[in-house]
Amino acid sequence: MTRPGRLAGERGSATVWVVALSGVLAAIGVAAVLVGTAVVGRHRAAAAADLAALAAAERAVRGDPGACTTAGEVAAANGARLTACTLGGGAVVEVAVEVPVRLGPLGVPAAGARARAGPVLSAA
Repeated sequence: MTRPGRLAGERGSATVWVVALSGVLAAIGVAAVLVGTAVVGRHRAAAAADLAALAAAERAVRGDPGACTTAGEVAAANGARLTACTLGGGAVVEVAVEVPVRLGPLGVPAAGARARAGPVLSAA
């Protein structure tokens, strides 16, 4: 039995609310996935920069002039691109790398990172 009255005009409004809430939750989910992907890309870039700097510093300590070439090879093996490599005094190496981050319809920006490595100086 249906009662005529105030609530008769609100029939089906729950469907509208459920659809709206589903849309909001889907948008939040997509945003969370995109942010997570960007964070993973940043961590990958940092790891690639650290490894490239360590490899280059190991070569630089021995006086090898191809230290930056080694850094580029290590960065490429980790899915990164070496964008800068500087050999400083005391076999200190500074590198910068970029890792592509695929964000679907937003494109493929790059996550960058820098690292520095070299021998430990004694405090004597």
